[in-house]
Amino acid sequence: MSPRRLLGVLAAAFLLTECVAAAATFSSRLVHRFSDEVKALRVSRKGMASSAPWPERRSLEYYRLLASSDLERQKMRVDSKYQLLFPSEGSQTMSLGNDFGWLHYSWIDIGTPSVSFLVALDAGSDLLWVPCNCIQCAPLSASYYSSLDRDLNEYDPSGSTTSKHLSCGDQLCQLGPNCQSPKQPCPYTVNYFSEDTSSSGFLVEDTLHLAGSGDTSNISVQAPVIIGCGRKQSGGYLDGVAPDGLMGLGLGKVSVPSVLAKSGLVRNSFSLCFDDDDSGRLFFGDQGPAGQHSTPFLPSGGKYITYIVGVKACCVGSSCLDKTSFQALVDSGASFTFLPKEAYEGVVEEFDRQLNASRTSYEGYPWEYCYNSSSQGMPKTPPVALQFAVNNSFVVHDPVFIVQGNQEVVGFCLAIQPTDEDIATIGQNFMTGYRMVFDRENLKLGWSRSNCQDLSDASRMPMTPPKTSPPNPLPTTEQQSAPKANATAPAVAGRTPSKSSAASPWHLPSDSRLVLFLLLQLVLLFLHPLASGL
Repeated sequence: MSPRRLLGVLAAAFLLTECVAAAATFSSRLVHRFSDEVKALRVSRKGMASSAPWPERRSLEYYRLLASSDLERQKMRVDSKYQLLFPSEGSQTMSLGNDFGWLHYSWIDIGTPSVSFLVALDAGSDLLWVPCNCIQCAPLSASYYSSLDRDLNEYDPSGSTTSKHLSCGDQLCQLGPNCQSPKQPCPYTVNYFSEDTSSSGFLVEDTLHLAGSGDTSNISVQAPVIIGCGRKQSGGYLDGVAPDGLMGLGLGKVSVPSVLAKSGLVRNSFSLCFDDDDSGRLFFGDQGPAGQHSTPFLPSGGKYITYIVGVKACCVGSSCLDKTSFQALVDSGASFTFLPKEAYEGVVEEFDRQLNASRTSYEGYPWEYCYNSSSQGMPKTPPVALQFAVNNSFVVHDPVFIVQGNQEVVGFCLAIQPTDEDIATIGQNFMTGYRMVFDRENLKLGWSRSNCQDLSDASRMPMTPPKTSPPNPLPTTEQQSAPKANATAPAVAGRTPSKSSAASPWHLPSDSRLVLFLLLQLVLLFLHPLASGL
């Protein structure tokens, strides 16, 4: 066929398509899923009927199957858009040592254009806040901190094209009743457990930049979240703890996991993993591997307001102790574990009885059970376990921290302290070596052993740079004098990795696809007789 003739055929086909699309009426016959026609289709090509029973119309089984199908469709309808997401600068978390209160931190990007912030990770609170239009904030210059190679940033809502104030009339504004007008910016004040430690300012909505992995390439997601413009900080926040902000990971409606789940981006769950080299991983949407252990979260005052679990007994080695049951807050914002006094006394005395090492003390430090290391190095320490219901145990294989002097190990301490509170705190030291899953959807805590580098069901996730093993100095008294004190061994912060980007897939609107389909059919009709005559 000549090119001119082919062009004529295509033009005619296009005109016909336009006419048909404008004037034709399309219809389709509806067939019930349990009709005789569908039943007939279940017969295989060999003539063998399916072995699955076919429900009799209007029977109880008939309605049960219909309802079951509806529930499955509901689950499909509310399914999350992505399996896992993490901060756009990488999933890695890090501990920056004494300068930063021994908390774990992650780089995040906020706003348009994006600005980077080094935020502390805290499962014991809800709000994501950053220093903003500061009246009273911690120093942000790298010269104040031995672990930084760049200055920290201050957020300015007016500098972001995606920022907007959360008004006092918004349902997320807890201090709305105190406002003079429902249209004014929503104020916030968050008081933390540590004495005189707080952050205050006003709430805004802006974009949090996240990343993940799709089937063939990395994905980039811009998620609207609630952010505290922290104009004034006090207490520990002026002394180096979270100088560039804090990301609350709690159950409150304003927390990042809550907002991401409500928007349908990920499942209502997240995981934290802390490795013994002071690095770690943060994943939103992670519900953990199928074989993980788990225990349910418990309500407080009839409501699920934080991550509380019930411990039936504490075990040291193979000995499980009486009168060591309690409720415990699972808190990534605490580096050590704190037990109610009666449980604490039972655990430390049994640990001391089983350990073959001489006791020592370090003046000015709060740990009571410290020991000298021998010339042969560290003695074998008995594991400590928290026993949950149905004989389900959480085993802490290394419940001590190392004390170093002159680049040598001189001793170690049992990293548990007593608290006057009735509720215990499970801190980062007990989570080390585990992938901790905060499954808010099913209201349970999950855990599985992990090196934090290889998540078996997330093997395509970018895992980040080589690990380093800096020394582990003893934290200061001030950092360890209260249950909210935070201490883990330090890690060195390197420059953040460059952001990944991915082009969005190209999609045709449905009416364009219909026109192209009809056009193709008509072209084939024209070409068929011509081809047969060639």
